[in-house]
Amino acid sequence: MENQDHILIVDDDRGIRELLAAYLEKNGMRVSLAANGRQMRAVLEQGAPDLIVLDLMLPGEDGLVLCRELRVGKFKAVPVLMLTARSEETDRIVGLEMGADDYLTKPFAVRELMARIRSVLRRARMLPPNMQVSEAVQLLGFGDWRLDTTARHLLDQDGTMVALSGAEYRLLRVFLDHPQRVLTRDQLLNLTQGRAADPFDRSIDLLVSRLRQRLQDGAREPRYIKTLRNEGYVFSAAVTLMEGEQ
Repeated sequence: MENQDHILIVDDDRGIRELLAAYLEKNGMRVSLAANGRQMRAVLEQGAPDLIVLDLMLPGEDGLVLCRELRVGKFKAVPVLMLTARSEETDRIVGLEMGADDYLTKPFAVRELMARIRSVLRRARMLPPNMQVSEAVQLLGFGDWRLDTTARHLLDQDGTMVALSGAEYRLLRVFLDHPQRVLTRDQLLNLTQGRAADPFDRSIDLLVSRLRQRLQDGAREPRYIKTLRNEGYVFSAAVTLMEGEQ
């Protein structure tokens, strides 16, 4: 089937790899397997998958190292869903900051993983029609910044590049797609990661803080991302769409 989604599973547990492969293939997906970073790279040499399921606790090069590598190479646009046996919030946030698009804590139900995969894929393919990447470089301008939607990095007023993690890019893109609108934390989490928040989920707040640092946007007197107490966040700057060649 030409329209099968291709999922790469990177996990050192053979039992988990085979279980996930059997379930995903049963649900119409094509699956490749890797036990470590070396095997992951070998699979990627054959072409980019549609999504990578990446275990955090790999021997040798762990999932964070591999995720960082993916985000600075030619596979930076491939969504990454990170698996972790840890439940601490800091581990989840570090994963998001390294560029993971979503995370799932072990143990998990395979149906939950399938739902997360479909949600991440759906979000990755849901760019507004007027924002679809074409052969021409597209720049979204706001304040002293421009966002290159092809290379997925920021440019300051002098043209200096500021790299963004996958999570930072996705959050900024949501803000730029919805300027002057109040977005709740639940809405931001759903738009950026395709899932609902639990009462103690602070990942969006931490990502907003990280993004503000990238934009040199002070929290006390922000120019771009303003906090509305008990409501959420609003991107207050005007956004313009520019097309051209660099």
